[in-house]
Amino acid sequence: MIKKFSHSLRVKITLIILLLISILLLSIGILNNFGLTWYYQNEKVSEIHEAYLKLDNEVKKLSEDGQTVIGESEDSESVVNERVSNIILDYSNKHNITIALVDSMTNKAIYSSQREGDMFLDRIQEGFIGNKNIKKKDILYKSDNYTIILHNTQKNSSFIEGFGYCSDNQTIVIMSTPVAGLKESVNISNKFLIYVAIIGFIITVIITFLITKMITSPILQLAEISNKMGKLDFTARYDGKRSDEIQTLGQNMNYMSDRLKKAISKLQEANEVLKEDIKRKEAIDEMRKDFIANVSHELKTPIALIQGYAEGLNEGLCEDEESRKYYTEVIMDESEKMNKMVKQLLTLSSLESGNSILHKENFNMTSLTEGVLSSISILIGEKNVKVDFDNSKDVFLYADEFKIEEVVTNYISNAIHHVNDNGTIKIDVSEDESNVYFSVYNTGNQIPEKDLANVWEKFFKVDKAHSRSYGGSGIGLSIVKAIVEAHGGAVKVVNKSDGVEFGFKIPRMKE
Repeated sequence: MIKKFSHSLRVKITLIILLLISILLLSIGILNNFGLTWYYQNEKVSEIHEAYLKLDNEVKKLSEDGQTVIGESEDSESVVNERVSNIILDYSNKHNITIALVDSMTNKAIYSSQREGDMFLDRIQEGFIGNKNIKKKDILYKSDNYTIILHNTQKNSSFIEGFGYCSDNQTIVIMSTPVAGLKESVNISNKFLIYVAIIGFIITVIITFLITKMITSPILQLAEISNKMGKLDFTARYDGKRSDEIQTLGQNMNYMSDRLKKAISKLQEANEVLKEDIKRKEAIDEMRKDFIANVSHELKTPIALIQGYAEGLNEGLCEDEESRKYYTEVIMDESEKMNKMVKQLLTLSSLESGNSILHKENFNMTSLTEGVLSSISILIGEKNVKVDFDNSKDVFLYADEFKIEEVVTNYISNAIHHVNDNGTIKIDVSEDESNVYFSVYNTGNQIPEKDLANVWEKFFKVDKAHSRSYGGSGIGLSIVKAIVEAHGGAVKVVNKSDGVEFGFKIPRMKE
């Protein structure tokens, strides 16, 4: 579409220029054909009138000085006054005007710029003297002493001729210039003008095409740039080097493109941030809904148990001491579970909000792990499992010892609750130049691959029925992840060929 527009613009400009040139050439031809004759005729009338005035002035001066136009030489020959002769010869040679002086007394030519002065006089007399058929349109100039007419002879010849008396009332001045030469000149001029017009027209077409191309090429480039800008593509640049309005327009489009690019880039960035905020808000809303649902679900069972057993006690269903003791133990156990879950939620909330303060110090991870194993040795004995832990190497970590102990305890407790009977638990503590690593592996059922990434979410349980048997609420691993990430570390969980391995790494920092 843009190329067609540019092509059309180029054609329009070319046609307009060629039309103007054609009108100009046609006007010149018409004026040359019709106006040149009129202009030439007026010029000749002016020249004849001018020549008459000069001759009349000289004749007047001679008359005032007591002299005549014709004088005698030393050889008694008639001679024309030199100044009069020069005027006649000057107009004859320069302006192709035939001039004759006639003595009104004898009606004979006394001087002529042509040899056939009497013949010239006869033609003038035919046109002026005794000619009562002179048309008004043929009179080109008329005064009291002088008249100029357009004389068409019987031989189809045309002359511009003048006839008049000088101030001495004796000398007659007659002048004549042919019109035929003018018509021939006009015809020749018209023919030449046609050839010039054809050649000029061709040259004009070429020059006009080049000029319009020079004008429309940058316009086409600007149009392409604007088209790309409309599609939010701001890579195109105007690279012209002109010194006119198009250059200014191109520079302004480059400036506008840069500003739009920056503005749209900022809008896109803001849009991306807004999208992330919306996603985050939606995720938070979903988490809040899940959290409320999960907390409600976790609290529903112990509250129902506490309520049921409390009502039983109140109604006297337990008359013997042993039954009352059982009822109260259930109430206390369920209350303890709720209390533990609430504490875990508070701990997790504090960690996730960043309000939890880490009390970091150097401590021995090997010794910490041994202490945890010692505290839960009864559970290990009940499960009848083998624990493999190499405590021969001390590994030190700069962190919050109390929170890291909670992580280690959670990992080992999970391993004990999920290890198969007579299975194996393998604990490993290691280090390198950058990090301290801890892992707990237990034989037993693997975690479904689709659930591996979800084990760190609050209240998530792979086996919900089994988890309640040991009091798990599904918050422990969420706390583990929050503690490790608060230390700048990362958690992991992977399925092994015959079990599951949990672990973490924390950057190693020493005082």
